[in-house]
Amino acid sequence: MKIAGDQQSLNNRMKIESVERRTANYKPNIWNYSHLQTLTNKYDEEEYRRQVETLKREVSCIFGQMNDPVAKLELIDCISKLALSHYFEKDISENLNNMVNMNNFVSCMKENLYHTALCFGILRQYGYEISQDVFLCFTDDVGEFKTSAHLDAKPILQLLEASYLGMESECLLDTAHVFAMENLRANHEIFSPVCPLQLSVEWFNVKKHIHVLEKENKTRSMLLQLGKLNFNMAQAQQQKDLKEIVRWWRNFGLSETLIFTRDRVVESFLWAVGVVSEPEHGSLRKWLTKVIMFILIIDDIYDIYGSMEELECFTHVVNRWNHTEIQQLPEAIRRCFFALYDITNDMDLQIQQEKGWNSVLPYLKKGWADFCQALHVEAKWYHTGYTPRLWEYLDNGWISSSGPLLSLVVLFGVGQDITETIDILENNQEIIYYSSLIIRLCNDQGTSTAELERGDAPSSILCYMREANVTEQEARDHIRNIISNLWKKINGLCINGSPNLLQTLVKYIINIARVANFIYQNGDGFSVQDGDTRDQVLSCLIEHFPLI
Repeated sequence: MKIAGDQQSLNNRMKIESVERRTANYKPNIWNYSHLQTLTNKYDEEEYRRQVETLKREVSCIFGQMNDPVAKLELIDCISKLALSHYFEKDISENLNNMVNMNNFVSCMKENLYHTALCFGILRQYGYEISQDVFLCFTDDVGEFKTSAHLDAKPILQLLEASYLGMESECLLDTAHVFAMENLRANHEIFSPVCPLQLSVEWFNVKKHIHVLEKENKTRSMLLQLGKLNFNMAQAQQQKDLKEIVRWWRNFGLSETLIFTRDRVVESFLWAVGVVSEPEHGSLRKWLTKVIMFILIIDDIYDIYGSMEELECFTHVVNRWNHTEIQQLPEAIRRCFFALYDITNDMDLQIQQEKGWNSVLPYLKKGWADFCQALHVEAKWYHTGYTPRLWEYLDNGWISSSGPLLSLVVLFGVGQDITETIDILENNQEIIYYSSLIIRLCNDQGTSTAELERGDAPSSILCYMREANVTEQEARDHIRNIISNLWKKINGLCINGSPNLLQTLVKYIINIARVANFIYQNGDGFSVQDGDTRDQVLSCLIEHFPLI
């Protein structure tokens, strides 16, 4: 029996060794993990917390001192841009409620394009219903916006921001978008406006907004001081989290075994910070980073490493959540599953301990099983040379994007009551679906060129190229239009849904899509991480604000 067993083991090893493994030639990790462990930050000390509390009271008093609605809207706008809204939820809510209940409040804005666009944008950002018709007074008899070469860039930029808060079938906002883009190019030589706030990661832009507000020199210094202090204090906690997650990754030792995959623990942590930056959510950032790391590893197993037979076995093992059938797989895939098994069970245990919940392991296991099953479908397409139609690709791709899995982890991390959290999960599947599609399509826009060169499984771009017989650029334009319409669908759900939906836990799900937009806006920010991604790591996680 032993001889037969040894022969079977030998045959299995020979079978594994005979598999021709592909490689993606990913760039190596660019971060010095030992240096990251030396990061220090004094802004976790009690004296800074006391300063923040004092500044919060002073800024809160400003609301009561202001009578001008536009000044209040600008204050709320600044607070949002500095990622301080969670400090002033009551003040913002009370003031916006008072404004919308004022007689002729919106109509008094109509004399000024900047005021109207600012008002429209703030109200929609906070989930209030306001009609696109407020912009009708700025259009001519045929519905086109009235042009003027003397119109400053400021109101046009504000109008452009407002246009990104449009819902489906709001043609006037589509017209506003085209008008704003053309006006900025023709009259102000602004050819590539920055990413709009609605699509941006709020936390990634805090420093930029502080620098802009300092140059304008019209914002109260206490608000800027609070913004800087809040950033530095949050960064202090994030640096502690980063050092802990780097130690975990180095001790895990997977990077030495899984040499075919991407070593991107710092970039994965940056994604987690973009989703949830508040200091109190350190556990979630660490859970999310681990999940993102294993999403990358498993994606590479399905894309470039595993044979079809191995992938079928791995998919089955993850679905059964049982490692008794994994011995026939290569060591790298076995170690991946054992590690996935451990971190998922540990996460479930930590959630129970920190929140006092019952086990959420069934949800986590299903999330991983669905993700692997979707990757398995794409692997079958690759190995059989099949190119699906775009709708078929997206029907599977929203799950392979990892959006549903990430949304699950995020909600478990920020939720306080398990019943309420599950209710939010079940009642917001549309937002999870649309956000996941955005992740999938942004990923495709950033990675498809390299994947085409490697001959990977078809992306949405290739699917549409072959389906519609169009060029790559035409396919990219089509995908960009789909992404734009998905944001409109999300806007519609948030504005027409339950009160303040954008201010609930759902905002963290939408943040996942915003980070994807950042990571892939100029290429593959994960695989080629020494561009925008590197700069953001330095700005967000390493360099603090100097305070006087």
